[in-house]
Amino acid sequence: MSLRIFNTLTDRKEEIDPIEPGRIGMYVCGVTVYDMCHIGHARAYVTADVIYRTLLHAGLDVTYVRNFTDLDDKIIVRANELGIDCRELSDRYIREFYTDMDALGIRRPQLEPRVTDHIPDIIRTVEQLIERGHAYVDGGDVFFDVPSFPDYGKLSRRPLDDAMCGARVAVDERKKCPLDFVLWKASKEGEPAWDSPWGMGRPGWHIECSTMSTKYLGDTFDIHGGGKDLIFPHHENEIAQAEAATGKPFSRVFFHNGFVNIDKEKMSKSLGNFFTIREIANRYDPEALRYFLLTTHYRSPINFEVDFVCPHCRAPIARAHVEARACPGCGKTFDEAEAAAAVHFPALEEASCRLEYLYATIDRMGETLDKRATGVGDLIRAEEIEAIKPRFVEAIEDDFNAAAALGVLSDAMRLANEVMDNKEDRPEGMITSSIQALSMAIGEICEVLGLLDREPSKALESIRGCAMRARGVIEAEIGHLVQERADARAAKDFARADAVRDQLHEMGVELMDSPQGTTWKIRR
Repeated sequence: MSLRIFNTLTDRKEEIDPIEPGRIGMYVCGVTVYDMCHIGHARAYVTADVIYRTLLHAGLDVTYVRNFTDLDDKIIVRANELGIDCRELSDRYIREFYTDMDALGIRRPQLEPRVTDHIPDIIRTVEQLIERGHAYVDGGDVFFDVPSFPDYGKLSRRPLDDAMCGARVAVDERKKCPLDFVLWKASKEGEPAWDSPWGMGRPGWHIECSTMSTKYLGDTFDIHGGGKDLIFPHHENEIAQAEAATGKPFSRVFFHNGFVNIDKEKMSKSLGNFFTIREIANRYDPEALRYFLLTTHYRSPINFEVDFVCPHCRAPIARAHVEARACPGCGKTFDEAEAAAAVHFPALEEASCRLEYLYATIDRMGETLDKRATGVGDLIRAEEIEAIKPRFVEAIEDDFNAAAALGVLSDAMRLANEVMDNKEDRPEGMITSSIQALSMAIGEICEVLGLLDREPSKALESIRGCAMRARGVIEAEIGHLVQERADARAAKDFARADAVRDQLHEMGVELMDSPQGTTWKIRR
């Protein structure tokens, strides 16, 4: 095994060396369950999923832990707004989280601890910190004493003085140092609270992950991950808490995925460029989103370009026209649903096309193997076929380079189509053997990348259905027009046939005529 990962803690790429040979403990920070997940969450958990799958592919026994933050200021506010308790709210959004993650093909970890199930453990960690002189009590609140931990800043590489100058912390005169952060909060009226040595209260945010990760993986474990936004202060504070409490190193490796940008700006609700996974999945096959997220190395930022198209005339329009709900070209207005449909993501359109090609190739490979007698024969272009697996392993084991692995997958699919085209007039036994070998290699790649695991015909139907919804067209209507055109051609009414073709073209439907009849697809 030669798995290499970029370790944020050491700022270099290094070989993964498990604490216990053959076994890996991995913790990934989970969601705060008060709202729907956005595409930033998709990036984080697709990244973690590929890392998890790669570790398993390398033959390691992985214990993967990902938490749920089911107690937080935002959760309390939202629950109060809805007139329900926090547990009911968090249960609702945990279910929504699973719906989104399952749609993206993200495997569930073995352990998914919730904060509210670990209050006694958190209290014990806070007690340890007080006993070791790293925390202090003020009223019913407990604060971590940052200057008491000399290594503070080693993950973000911020000297303590610099961190204090740049800290965005609320002014609190009770703190000994501006960077000190809360471990335990005294309860306020109407908030969930638990009894503790310091009175009724609830945990701060950072302490939960330090406590739950070490509870299930040990004081020192192998890998910890999350988005780059968690480096400071969350992961920095986790390290300080855990190492101050146990006196032992915390996670040996930290990985962090890059930000998601919308039109080169950071995604933000305040900027109006915020998109949930569900919004994307309502218009694009979710696997297309996963595919797109894999096209850029996980540590690099990834950019979603946004286009705006009039839902009536299909002409490009500006964001301002969408907000005004009117097209300057055709003059038509549109409602909220039509305004939402006016938003397009060119990269997801491209990913959908690519996914459609991949599934069509898989389908064709299956048909080829079904129709041809199984036989033994030499491989066609054996050197290229045999190089696929080592090329893939080299890519994915070098800091989980899924983008490079997708390139290998693309080459394998292209080669499969060329073999099936059989332009070199090779015997059927060689075609069968070659497609069988390619199928095995492609299956292994897809298992690690989490792609192409559906029955091809159903996947292609889903991709086409999403494309039709995005275009606002109905399959039955297309079928009726295709038949009307066929009838017109049969009657030699070519003017009418051309008019119907033009009508379908305006709807975004591309026709393909052949001796076997007319097929169609949605034009991207």
